[in-house]
This record gives sequence, C-alpha cells and structure tokens, in this order.
Amino acid sequence: MLKLLPIFSLPRLSRLFLLLTLATSTFAAVAKETVSIENAWVRATAPGQDVGAAYMTFASKQDATLIRIESDATKSVEIHSMSMQNGVMKMRMLETLPIKAGKPYKLEPGGFHLMLFELKKPLAAGQYVNFELTFKAGNTEFKQQIKAPIKAPDSDESGGADHSHHHH
Repeated sequence: MLKLLPIFSLPRLSRLFLLLTLATSTFAAVAKETVSIENAWVRATAPGQDVGAAYMTFASKQDATLIRIESDATKSVEIHSMSMQNGVMKMRMLETLPIKAGKPYKLEPGGFHLMLFELKKPLAAGQYVNFELTFKAGNTEFKQQIKAPIKAPDSDESGGADHSHHHH
C-alpha cells in the first residue's frame, strides 16, 4: 500500500490548488483593470487601400506601456505619432506608447494613432476589427482584447474634417 506524506494529502493539495487558482485569477483581473480602453474605432478604407488607421482612448490606474498590438484584419499594426514641424506634417513610428497613471491618452485623427498595414480585406463601415493589445506595467505583461467598430470617415465619431465656412 502506498502512503502519501502528510504534506501531499488530498485536502492540502486541493487548498493549495485553490489558492493558486485564486491568486492567478485575481492577478489577471487586477492587470486587466489597470488599463481601460474606450471609444475604439477604425476608419473605413476605400477599395484598393491596403493601409488603415485605428483610434481609441487609454486610461490607466498605474503607469503602463503599450508594447505590442495585433489584429485579425492586418499583418502588422504600428503606433504612429503625427505632428506639424515647420508647416510640414511629420509621421513617425513609435516602438511603445507610455500611458501615465490617471491621465487619459487619446489616439485620434491628426495625432497619435494605430496604423494597420497590409490589410487582409477592405475595412467596411458597419463591420468590426479585433485587436489584442499587450501592455506592460512594472515587470508584468498583460493582454487585452477589444472589438472596434469600423466607421465611415465622415461619421460624427470619426472626427471628420469640418468643412463649414466662416464669413466675417
């Protein structure tokens, strides 16, 4: 007959497993709540266009960094910044995007945004794009999945250009 040492008794193993499960799930919940992602949307593309753009707002309870983005709609997603320098619009790729605790970070047309390269198909208004964003807070990496609606460039939410004329 096989005798287990008391340290490996079934009740102890069950309690240990339960503690590990709770600790892991609590950690995942805390990590996921670190960064909230709101107002996500993707600009619809024209036929033949193989590059798209996505926008959203991040808010974090602690300092965190967006380190990687993947999507089912494209082969590659990059973080880009746009700025005016001497009257010229400059766009550059960023390796990561730091998000300061308590300070919302808005990705929007004309500013920071996500560029979607080598689209697998046109992005049509009314459909959705799935993203998996990987963040790092301290030494901990965590992923969040979001589903962003595709919107026409002239819809209210897309922040389309104001074409009204002002006369004095």
